[in-house]
Amino acid sequence: MPLLSRSFLAQMEFRVVATGPLVDLSFAVKDLIDIAGHVTGCANPDWARSHPPAVAHAVCVEQCLQAGAVCLGKTLADELAFGLTGENAFYGTPLNPAAPDRVPGGSSSGSATAVAAGEADFALGTDTAGSIRLPASNCGVWGMRPSHGRISVAGVNPLAPGFDTVGAFARDGETLQRVMSLLLNVDPLPTVSGRLWLLQEGFDAVEPAVRGAFEPVMKRLAGSFPCREISLRGIDGEGGISGMDNWRQVFQPIQWAEIWSTLGSWIESARPALGERTRRNFELAKGLDRRLLVAALAQRERYRAALARFLGPEDLICFPTVHTPAPLKGSLGLDRTQGDYFPRVLARMAIAGIGRLPQISLPAVDVEGAPVGLSLLAAEGNDAFLLAAALGVAAALDD
Repeated sequence: MPLLSRSFLAQMEFRVVATGPLVDLSFAVKDLIDIAGHVTGCANPDWARSHPPAVAHAVCVEQCLQAGAVCLGKTLADELAFGLTGENAFYGTPLNPAAPDRVPGGSSSGSATAVAAGEADFALGTDTAGSIRLPASNCGVWGMRPSHGRISVAGVNPLAPGFDTVGAFARDGETLQRVMSLLLNVDPLPTVSGRLWLLQEGFDAVEPAVRGAFEPVMKRLAGSFPCREISLRGIDGEGGISGMDNWRQVFQPIQWAEIWSTLGSWIESARPALGERTRRNFELAKGLDRRLLVAALAQRERYRAALARFLGPEDLICFPTVHTPAPLKGSLGLDRTQGDYFPRVLARMAIAGIGRLPQISLPAVDVEGAPVGLSLLAAEGNDAFLLAAALGVAAALDD
């Protein structure tokens, strides 16, 4: 098959067993996840040169192979997974099949584009701060970040362990349910309904074109599901404080501190060549005032407890995955502190990260010729329900 999306860093094709629940599926693997006999390069040439081949498959790869799926190779990503655009200074930018003039989103860019281009039936990625959810939305495919700690990260290079997860992309909800149920070791549930809580800040803090595109979508869903509005202030009880950015300001210092604790020693000792945006990201992580951590960690637990109190077994929080269609290639500055794109994206992604919640982004609307996904979040550990409910939401949208 011609690789139209330029998603793959290394191609291969191997199968371990010829039977199993995924026997008819092929998959690709983000270059942060070990495949035995191959270097996990983390999409950076100096990392690849300085690390040996993996001696075993990552557990998530082994699960898929033992279920009968065929592995097709390693996919491109943002360097060391520290990025959200999918633009790699050394290997280039995978083509976003849904919007070729726009970035695919990252850091699991190649996994998303391989699925969107039909080059693989599903793909494994990692999600720390939106690295599955954002490219799924940008590329018009399904993507799921599971509850934190529910899928093994053994054999996956860490970024910020307190938020790191392994998830998957697929072109349809049924395939995503098959794959994620296997990785989560749960039985797939039949399609179910749920109670949709429309997050006010999630709908208000979007570009006007996105808001307009979602209005008929939400009217359609209201005909099939009980829908009510809720604000973050109604969840966390912080009266008088508005906006999603409060959650980002809790999430970001913890994430940056973990990133520098995890990768800072290698950055300082190896002095690797880095793309300019990646270099600046690590400078920000290194320069973090760690005195912020005490308050941020305490607030994270308060927010997490508030989400746990709010979300019942049939509750779903719902909002557009991103506030705007994918940016045009080359339109974003090299410093994430410039402009408001990165803070606005991270504010949305922080909710699931702080709450350790499962989140699915599913294709919903087109805005300016580019897709924007709809996100559904469920209670921590309620991953099987989320998968089944997302199928119900998709069916209602199709109707």
